[in-house]
Amino acid sequence: MVGLMLERAIEDSDLSVVLSLARGIAFDNCHKIYVLMDEAQMEQMREYGYDPLMSADEMGADEMLVKVNEWFEKSCSLRFVEAVSTVKGEPSFRPIVEQGSYEWYGYEEEEDE
Repeated sequence: MVGLMLERAIEDSDLSVVLSLARGIAFDNCHKIYVLMDEAQMEQMREYGYDPLMSADEMGADEMLVKVNEWFEKSCSLRFVEAVSTVKGEPSFRPIVEQGSYEWYGYEEEEDE
């Protein structure tokens, strides 16, 4: 049931539902925002040196949503949000917000005049 709920949430770009099922979030301080769906991916991001890396043990889904929104706001134009989980021992990346998107959660890029 959780797998089906996750698939539907990803297809609908419903980040709040995805975060409610996540183990954590990570940001490269430029444009890569990851929602980590299992402990293997949490450990992988630790090994890669991602900082910030925040776990569901540290904050709830609502707090993670606020943090992801903050990261999205300050990201460069190549930004994206992906859910990553381990499938058959390998990372599986699923886009939630496509790379370079400006349309997400009411976010609107200010236009130059």
